[in-house]
Amino acid sequence: MTNLKEYIPFYKRNLDLAVPVMITQAGQMVVQLADNIMVGHLGTAQFAGVSLANSIFVIGMVFCIGFTQGLIPLAGQSYGKGNHREVAGYFKNAFILDTFMCGAVTALMFSLIPLMHYMGQDEDILEYTIAYYRINALSLIPFIFFFAIRNFSEGIGITKYAMYITIASNMLNIFLNWVLIFGKLGFPDMGVRGAALSTLISRILMFISFAVLIRSINPYKKYLKFIRKPYIEKEKIKELLRTSIPISLQGLVEVSAFSLSSIMVGWFGKVALAAHQIALTTSTFSFMITQGIGAAATIRVSHQFGKKDYPATRKAGFAAVHLSIAYMGLAGLLYILLRNYIPMIFTQDTAVIHIAAQLLVVTAGFQIFDATQLAGIASLRALSDVKVPLFLSIVSYYFVCLPSGYICGRVLGLGPIGIWIGLMSGLMFAAALFLYRFNKITKRFPGI
Repeated sequence: MTNLKEYIPFYKRNLDLAVPVMITQAGQMVVQLADNIMVGHLGTAQFAGVSLANSIFVIGMVFCIGFTQGLIPLAGQSYGKGNHREVAGYFKNAFILDTFMCGAVTALMFSLIPLMHYMGQDEDILEYTIAYYRINALSLIPFIFFFAIRNFSEGIGITKYAMYITIASNMLNIFLNWVLIFGKLGFPDMGVRGAALSTLISRILMFISFAVLIRSINPYKKYLKFIRKPYIEKEKIKELLRTSIPISLQGLVEVSAFSLSSIMVGWFGKVALAAHQIALTTSTFSFMITQGIGAAATIRVSHQFGKKDYPATRKAGFAAVHLSIAYMGLAGLLYILLRNYIPMIFTQDTAVIHIAAQLLVVTAGFQIFDATQLAGIASLRALSDVKVPLFLSIVSYYFVCLPSGYICGRVLGLGPIGIWIGLMSGLMFAAALFLYRFNKITKRFPGI
């Protein structure tokens, strides 16, 4: 009981920061849900095609987002020290780095289009995959610029403005989906291209809105006044690269494991792939919301670490673990109870619904492990501990997740369910390793 009372203030502080980010993340997922629901009603081939496109696109997107997140621990620790000039310096140099990185990744993503014909997928879905992917890949550039500003804002503990912008842009995105996918209000019926185009437009407006906002709102002005010239500071660039590269690679390892799992599911046909997309979209919804708790963990842990309040640093991290497990446990329970109804939101294909319902049961099982690994890695990033977690991710996802999925799915003949068992195994392994490392590092702090 004493321990619980000690953690209550940390739950409250984490949630104060987490709730706006959770709403922001939920808003992004609402758009993805709307995309999937509307495209799902176009047909199973269209739904499976967009699923494959997203599975490939998300690799580049997560790599880029992870790269931008290298700013958060450095800005957060400087903020904890009260050094506003240093925070501004990190932001300026991070934005320059993000611009070059995003351009290179976008070019690489377009170069992958010819390779899609060699992934062992049904040919009748590739037409929709490529049509959606071409436009969606362009949206990466404004989206990453938005994240560059958002991570600066979160690093100094301001999370609400990203929430406001995301909610507004998502409402526009859903409206444009309805207009462009189905050809409403005099616009042509664009199908999957309409879904991608609405995403591109909304992401451009997200970046423009935030860029205007940080030049207009008082809390940001005291930082921006230190940004006089776009000169690159070599030392800050080196520090950012030391955090950004491992974080981006860690995210790449995880998401590529999920994307490769999607390709393996595609070996069982478009019905299996469509069912996989339903389960993945549903689980991603809860995961993205939980990322708000992870973001709050990085902010709170980095601030306390910057202040050298080591007991608070440790408790802020474990408070995030507790909150994440509680939320994901509830989400998993709902997935089990509603497993036969959730798929009906996306499709009327009874074969797809049957497989998706089975996958949702497995999804519920790995929610707890997903929550733990997310909170653990977020807390480690706040301490700028990024290199060892990258190695632990490689072990968990490439040496546990993918081989387990292949063995269970193909060798043992469990099909898509077996591949999802592999995903759960990888998350379980990662959760145990990240939590062990955070506990080990923080136990060494003075006063613990």
